[in-house]
Amino acid sequence: MGDIKVSIVVPALNEELTIGEFVEWCKEGLEKANVKGEILIVDSSTDNTAEIAESLGARVLRVPKRGLGHAYIDAIPDIKGDYVIMGDCDCTYDFREVGKFIEKLDEGYEYVMGTRMKGYIEKDAMPKLHRYFGTPITTKILNLMYGSEFSDIHCGMRGMTLDALKKISLESTSWEYASEMVLKSVKLGLKITEIPIRFYKDREGRLSHLKRTGWFSPWQAGWINLRVMFEYTPQTFLRIPGIMMSVAGFILITMVFFSRLTEIESIFSLHWLLVGVLLFVSGLSFYQSSILSVIYYGFDMEKVKKYRSRITYNRLLFLAFGCFIMGLGFFGWFLYYHIKNEFVMTGIAYALIFSIVFFIICIQMFTFALLFQMLSKRRFGE
Repeated sequence: MGDIKVSIVVPALNEELTIGEFVEWCKEGLEKANVKGEILIVDSSTDNTAEIAESLGARVLRVPKRGLGHAYIDAIPDIKGDYVIMGDCDCTYDFREVGKFIEKLDEGYEYVMGTRMKGYIEKDAMPKLHRYFGTPITTKILNLMYGSEFSDIHCGMRGMTLDALKKISLESTSWEYASEMVLKSVKLGLKITEIPIRFYKDREGRLSHLKRTGWFSPWQAGWINLRVMFEYTPQTFLRIPGIMMSVAGFILITMVFFSRLTEIESIFSLHWLLVGVLLFVSGLSFYQSSILSVIYYGFDMEKVKKYRSRITYNRLLFLAFGCFIMGLGFFGWFLYYHIKNEFVMTGIAYALIFSIVFFIICIQMFTFALLFQMLSKRRFGE
């Protein structure tokens, strides 16, 4: 098995109808590309898929049925090649053309994405719901969130270097592995390109895995792919909204505070104060969460180092302590007038509300300081 350049790594689940032809396609593709490669089938079948594949020269890794993404996770330690080509063994992707992927990897690209949308799609190969709605919409969402330019993020045929696959550190166990790979390739700054491929319809007599699991499967697959997109970039939709909400809330709270301090009639009453508190506290939570997500995933180490240099444990605790003192001050103010008025409430206790706001911010700062310190230490092995 020495000097293996390319590993074709494909999961299989009860594909005895197509596995033989698929292996032959792979062998033809490797021969045309004039490279030494292996065909690694990650098998969870209960039929004769494994036996057929082995008889034709493929290497079979038998694993429990734990999901498509998990099959790739299981395979990583057994991959021998410098390049990894992925796909399906149902003969919908044309592995006779693996040379196109190898050429791009030879050029220095680390992640090569196949695209059906810019290639050839056989009639009835892709349901209209997928082709004209599901795939374009989810692809546009990912491109918008991650600043990428993919045309078909759900294409199962893709190639990458083994080093890139290990860097991606795949975590998803189900269909969402496809989106995780794509978005992490962007986040990690891998050198990426796309190539058009051919996509064929299922062989007569074969039922696709989505159809095997029922009509709801496409919707479920779409949702879990969207879910993973949001999971890996919370800062995208938390940071800017968090800043805007915090600023708006701070302005409202300040306006109410000065209107009460000067006792001048103002439109900024209790209702606006409550709105301001909601905006400021929620916005602060959003912004803090966006920072923690950057530290946790560590995709951009320069940004992580920048946060660590500007946000320190001591500074955060100092801010928390300052908010605590301010809260005590407003509470003392409230208590003074409450006692002076013989514990009779004659109006709205604004001082008490301001006190509560500062205590909430104090708690947020303290918990954020703890989480920030814990994640930073783990990220840098301190």
